[in-house]
Amino acid sequence: MEPIEIFKALSNESRLEILRWLKEPEKHFTPHEGIDMRKVGVCVGQVTETLKMTQSTTSQYLSILQRAGLVTAERIGKYTYFKRNEEVIRQIGAFFNNEI
Repeated sequence: MEPIEIFKALSNESRLEILRWLKEPEKHFTPHEGIDMRKVGVCVGQVTETLKMTQSTTSQYLSILQRAGLVTAERIGKYTYFKRNEEVIRQIGAFFNNEI
């Protein structure tokens, strides 16, 4: 876990919002048929639609979150699904409790 990279990723309101949405995806996204959003994640197109930004901007935001370790990606067919990396999110919470 690299705290500075995580802080940089969280410094954008839209990226922070994406993480909030992914915490409870069923409240914010319509699932793809046969996809459990809690287990598999949410595809870029679903995030793009909810974010109301271009797909390239959404992809860039998700890439930044992924590089920081806050989300993981899984490719299924032609779609890439993203979900929160709860372990890293727990680690950053512990970092705040223990270090700051």
